Amino acid sequence: MAESKSDTDFLKEFYIPAYIFNDETKFSDVRDAPKFPVLVFINSKSGGQLGGDLLNTYRSVLNEHQIFDVGEEAPDKVLRKVYTRLEKLKQEKDEFATNIHERLRIIVAGGDGTAGWLLGVVCDLKLPHPPPIATVPLGTGNNLPFSFGWGKKNPGTDRNSVLSFLEQVMKAKEMKIDNWHILMRMRAPKEGPCDPIAPLELPHSLHAFGRVSSTDELNMEGYHTFRGGFWNYFSMGMDAQVSYAFHSERKLHPEKFKNQLVNQSTYAKLGCTQGWFGASVFHPSSKNVAQLAKVKIMKKHGQWQDLHIPQSIRSIICLNLPSFSGGLNPWGTPSGRKKNERDLTAPYVDDGLLEVVGFRDAWHGLVLLAPKGHGTRLAQAHRIRFEFHKGAADHTYMRIDGEPWKQPLPKDDDAVVVEISHLGQVNMLATQNCRSKSVSDVSSSTSHHNGEEDDDFSDEDDSRAEPEFRKFGAADTFRIPDEIDISQLS
Repeated sequence: MAESKSDTDFLKEFYIPAYIFNDETKFSDVRDAPKFPVLVFINSKSGGQLGGDLLNTYRSVLNEHQIFDVGEEAPDKVLRKVYTRLEKLKQEKDEFATNIHERLRIIVAGGDGTAGWLLGVVCDLKLPHPPPIATVPLGTGNNLPFSFGWGKKNPGTDRNSVLSFLEQVMKAKEMKIDNWHILMRMRAPKEGPCDPIAPLELPHSLHAFGRVSSTDELNMEGYHTFRGGFWNYFSMGMDAQVSYAFHSERKLHPEKFKNQLVNQSTYAKLGCTQGWFGASVFHPSSKNVAQLAKVKIMKKHGQWQDLHIPQSIRSIICLNLPSFSGGLNPWGTPSGRKKNERDLTAPYVDDGLLEVVGFRDAWHGLVLLAPKGHGTRLAQAHRIRFEFHKGAADHTYMRIDGEPWKQPLPKDDDAVVVEISHLGQVNMLATQNCRSKSVSDVSSSTSHHNGEEDDDFSDEDDSRAEPEFRKFGAADTFRIPDEIDISQLS
């Protein structure tokens, strides 16, 4: 922290007075508004005891009115209330409140699930000046914080650690990040209620909709439609299977999963017991991606094309951020030769494109530990469609931003369809250690790296996402229902 300021002076730059939050309190002695007013959202159930400790520390150094436990106060309700109040004060010509409105920043502390929830709420609210968001790593994977330079290790919860983090928030730069809409359609059961019922346990970010717009091309009579969204990745195959085993074990024995290091060790062991390292022996070829699904991508407006998936691929990842499985970068940086031959680019987080990467097994995944290692680069696209038809497997595994589920597959002449399309953007806060690249960053867009190539396959040229493909709208896309047990969220 800057030596020229005392702790008190430093904290004033983040402090929001109580009158901003309700009519009952009055604000006197008007002074300059804080330069970096923050709202802090903390999942007190994340990181074992760390979430609760962090909550208490923030409440002790700032106004407790600006600190929220997401297990007690849903972020969407909080933000609606705060922004309604700020608009009212602005109309009353309150200059202090106007400055708060323009300068507001958000801190969210929790796992990727908690961070994604809050990002989704900000996106859904469609605010005229959406606040940029900083993420505190309190989960197991922490891909979102790591992608923007906030680290992946659980932070300290003492006063000095909080002050140090606030200093980073003060110095952080703003970056935009794409978010992605996912739509899944499957036939409704012939018996039972008409309303959609989730197959087994879907992730919090994927919700059933009883009625969908008649303009949706996937809206068909007799089918369930599920909508959701993600910020980091969608994956299917063996990586999601291992993740599902981990989450199932954690749900059965939560007391064993309160230490980040232990969690990561358990995850690695499950990778072995699930056969991920011996996939050629333990994983039947009938469950490989090419045998399960037909994949199509859209790189130009209105032009679908089939995506060739090598027969050996057992896991496929649609990646938005350069951080997967605790900080690894499956896409890497294509060499100048590959950029020219296949029109591949670096993985920008705000270009309206997803990177589609395949892996054969865990041994293939280990190449990511090498400086220039990467998976099998399949394509870059702004729209992707998976069609699962009747086959040898009755289920597969899928995962959205770390939340896995076991997905039933068709048993008759039917199809399960998953379609991913670009939705919009929100503002993130990034430190100087940020790994993510922006298309607006001249230095990153002009840099070239010579990456070692793997099993790449030719594709036609790509293009930026166009407004027509943002047609789905966000209406409560990411909202976590009130009845959800927040302790089960990463």
